Amino acid sequence: MKTQITDKEIWGIALPIMLGNMAQTVISFTDTAFLGHIGVIALGASMLAGLFYYVFTTVAAGFATGIQIIVARRFGEKNYERIGVIFGHGSFFVLMLGLILFSTLYFFSDRLLLWLIDSPNIYDASLDYIKYRQFGIIFVCFNFLYRALYVGLSSTKVITYSTVIMAVVNIALDYCLIFGKMGFPEMGIGGAALASLCAEVSAFLFFTFYSYFALRKREFDLFGIHKLELGLMGRILKISTPTMIQRLLSFGVWFVFFVLIEKMGETATGISSITRSIYMILVTPCFAFATTTNTLVSRIIGEGHSDFVFPIINRILKNYLLCTIPIVIIVAIFPMQIIGIYTDDLSFARLVVPSILVVCSGTVFQGIGNAYFEAVSGTGNTSAALYLESSILMIYTLFIFAMTHLTTKVEYVWTAEILYGILLGILCFVYMKFAKWEKRSI
Repeated sequence: MKTQITDKEIWGIALPIMLGNMAQTVISFTDTAFLGHIGVIALGASMLAGLFYYVFTTVAAGFATGIQIIVARRFGEKNYERIGVIFGHGSFFVLMLGLILFSTLYFFSDRLLLWLIDSPNIYDASLDYIKYRQFGIIFVCFNFLYRALYVGLSSTKVITYSTVIMAVVNIALDYCLIFGKMGFPEMGIGGAALASLCAEVSAFLFFTFYSYFALRKREFDLFGIHKLELGLMGRILKISTPTMIQRLLSFGVWFVFFVLIEKMGETATGISSITRSIYMILVTPCFAFATTTNTLVSRIIGEGHSDFVFPIINRILKNYLLCTIPIVIIVAIFPMQIIGIYTDDLSFARLVVPSILVVCSGTVFQGIGNAYFEAVSGTGNTSAALYLESSILMIYTLFIFAMTHLTTKVEYVWTAEILYGILLGILCFVYMKFAKWEKRSI
């Protein structure tokens, strides 16, 4: 039987998510591109401090994924009036979570970074970055929640609009604040952090005003006053807590990846900063199609069509590969030209090329692995997703620890991304093939 989900509908969901995911990628790309012209220290510090900051935000991202799964399920069931109640409960939790995360960053960042970073130069620059960036974390938490709402509703164009606003604000303020242009003070790496903060606030304001005027009067009752339902909050947390832990572990290990590379030296850190920036652009379609897999799997199960799950996953992967492979080929053919955006130092640029070629391969495997992983989460069994990825992360961590101690070549360390994608794809495929997930209720 042919599924009711068409390629057009897949792209209708995936493309705005792709552009929405570009929000943080654009911030990272802009910061790295501008700071690369200041020096290796600024590059390494912005990467490590930025990743340190994002480790905290992943808790909110994990919670938002749980909200997305539940919203998509209720949307598939046509139980629209519960969506506003779910969003209200999510908003309350996100506010409390954001305050806790901000307090942790404000009081403990200096000690944590001192423990993690060896280079005194990178440490000092990282503090300059985080002292501005930390004030944006509450806004980021709410931005994740808004994106989860619109993805769950399969109405993702608004995410594109927010990304454009973030990109414009960040690029303009980066130029002004990093280099001291147009009458602004020259702040260097601190200016990059302040620009990113302003971009995050602008996205939050846009989401809030847009949602108020676009959804307030619809059947969702998004901004209504809802009584706190402990049973509902318990169900939300039952779905969300494993994804929160999973995201924290996943991104925490990703941060450890760069902490171990930093111990290989400032040059290795600079190489990885550029590699990471390009890699984040390459895997943007990966995460967009994976998120699409999550919401469509949850939705069609809610509609009572569990037999459509594998055809949907295969169709999404076909579209992912058609989107990604041409981009990967272009990057692999013209790496020096792309690296030239970040640095004028040709000898340094040549050191980056091998790592870029490695992540080109890693991008393909990551897309396949993440699609099956998000399908597992989309079934509602987020605990299984947590256990599956935790086992893979143990192998991944051991691999990068071994590589950073056995070789001085950064590109060998980056092969961990290929290993991760392959293992994730195999384990999650086996789960979807043989586990009994069809009748799981959320």
